Amino acid sequence: MTVQETIVPITSTRHPLLTPGTGRAAKALTAALAGTLLVVTGCGQAPDSDDAGETSDFTGCIVADASGFNDASFNEAAMNGMRQVEEDRGIQVRSAEAAEAQDANPALTSMADSGCDLTVAMSYTMVDPLREVAAANPESHFMIVDDDSIQADNVKPVVYNTAEAAFLAGYLAAGTSETGTVGTLGGMQQPAVTVFMDGFALGVAHWNETQGADVQVVGWNESTQQGTFVNSYTDTNAAKTMTRNLMDQGADVVMPVAGQAGNGALDAVLESENAKIVWVDQDGFESLDRGKDRVLTSVMKGITTSTVDVLDQSVDGEFSPETYVGTLENGGVSIADFHDGAAPVDPQLQEQVGQLRQQIIDGELSVDSRSAPSS
Repeated sequence: MTVQETIVPITSTRHPLLTPGTGRAAKALTAALAGTLLVVTGCGQAPDSDDAGETSDFTGCIVADASGFNDASFNEAAMNGMRQVEEDRGIQVRSAEAAEAQDANPALTSMADSGCDLTVAMSYTMVDPLREVAAANPESHFMIVDDDSIQADNVKPVVYNTAEAAFLAGYLAAGTSETGTVGTLGGMQQPAVTVFMDGFALGVAHWNETQGADVQVVGWNESTQQGTFVNSYTDTNAAKTMTRNLMDQGADVVMPVAGQAGNGALDAVLESENAKIVWVDQDGFESLDRGKDRVLTSVMKGITTSTVDVLDQSVDGEFSPETYVGTLENGGVSIADFHDGAAPVDPQLQEQVGQLRQQIIDGELSVDSRSAPSS
């Protein structure tokens, strides 16, 4: 399939021909937005019969947060899902990046006005704009990642209990640390971030309890809920400096939960002698363009799969607003496979991690994060 993408500057708050209720007749038009946001519009051709078994007049749209679609993380993962359905089902795909918080509302409005059948909002930072836009466009469907606070017939909340997978990563980090100290840092202090950090710290604690060890966690205190935050998902320089601070405290394994800013943490790790990184959202060994030999593991959300599933249901006319919660049991969260060429892990430790995973799935071991989804 050939996809042409153009970047369109915004010139007005609403295109006069694209109003709620008439968008489907105007799908070929590009909606205009307010502010400084740049909108990326995809013009996909229907696939050849060799490429896919069907074609569709369905339009799937997605709005990334400030990290953008090249974050090697959750935005990229969701876009991969969009492209997969584009290829498999012949849908049209449109995308936009909300570079600033104020860009989310006009971006979401534009998608609804231009006839998007399903629009994916890629962050809890879009909750208020999405609530407003969804209420104004009841015939349009939406999916939001990392938030389940919106209860509406046309909004599908998709959340992940990443504490379960991060627990395994914390246990693994503690078991491989040579300094007896590991660290983590977040982008913003929000539940979608701290749920990772809680799980990581609880996994280290479980290692200490079962192995009679005393591995320390710097950057996050699960008991007090205090820790190290970049206060940005894009400030790679700040993330790099904070990661260096964690390593100065002895951490030789670091897990950044910071979107695009996590690349700054990776830079700090690569500049060290032998520190390792735990990536998040996607498999860092696969998605990163450097430092693969420093990737210990990755705490993954099944964002690509979730996006595909919700899109497929919507294409089939089976959209549901029921909240989806990703867990180890349903495959919505996981840790990455152990790759040849990645940071080495002792086979016995690999086996222990596999046993812990099964114990969590079977309900024999509980990972209790106060930031975990309640749904």
